[in-house]
Amino acid sequence: MTNGSLCQPDAHKSCGACCGLYNYRGGSRARLEAMLRRRTDAFLRLGRPDPEKLASFSRWVRSVEPGGKLLETIYNCEYLGFLDPEGRKVGCLLHPARHPGEVDDLRSCSFYGAELCAGHLCLSYQKLTPEESFCVIQSLDDWYLYGICITDIDFCKAFFREASSRLGEQPSLAVLAREGACRAARSFFRLKVDWPFRTGDEGRFGKYCLAEDEYREDRIPYQELGILPSRYDTLFLSLASHFSSAAEVAEAEALLDSRVEAFVRACE
Repeated sequence: MTNGSLCQPDAHKSCGACCGLYNYRGGSRARLEAMLRRRTDAFLRLGRPDPEKLASFSRWVRSVEPGGKLLETIYNCEYLGFLDPEGRKVGCLLHPARHPGEVDDLRSCSFYGAELCAGHLCLSYQKLTPEESFCVIQSLDDWYLYGICITDIDFCKAFFREASSRLGEQPSLAVLAREGACRAARSFFRLKVDWPFRTGDEGRFGKYCLAEDEYREDRIPYQELGILPSRYDTLFLSLASHFSSAAEVAEAEALLDSRVEAFVRACE
């Protein structure tokens, strides 16, 4: 088995991270969903698109959508929208699959152009094992959560490494396909949005602190808290954690322990 398409793995979800979907300050699910719905509805009203209409659409998007990007050097593509009426899949509104009658690839009207869009694959294609990517794909049916998990390589690998260590082996694809394993993995991945120790800094994305178009990796000040670094440090950073005491670190470790252990039991 290969990683297949991580961008559009099935009919239930997809990822638009490379199009700048998560490159907004305060980019909550509700805000992004409203943005995608608004621009998708406007795009559909264009009728048959042509370069002039698309240029007009681009100007309109820029005029109605607020700024506040995390990184200015990452382009937020205005042609990213919902591909289905239910709003379950995000993707390129210009993609040739959506415009079979067009001779030219409409993506040539976008910032990156047709060739770059067609050829780009994120690092998750290279870094995640088939089992790791399968686990995320199999357990999640939510475009927002799927995108922020499948692109966080450290988060996925740290979870899988911890679970495999407890199991004594890496769970197979057949085990990962079990309903119980999927449910437990989903509960763990939901920590990306439910984590109670998340910093309130809007310039934080996973382990990265972003400011003035620069970024650095965050560090948790364990020494200042009077404790040794946690074995869950990688996961804490991916979850954009902030701790004010050693007791909070212990509480966070217990929460991760319970979610990982539930996954391990489901895989046994």
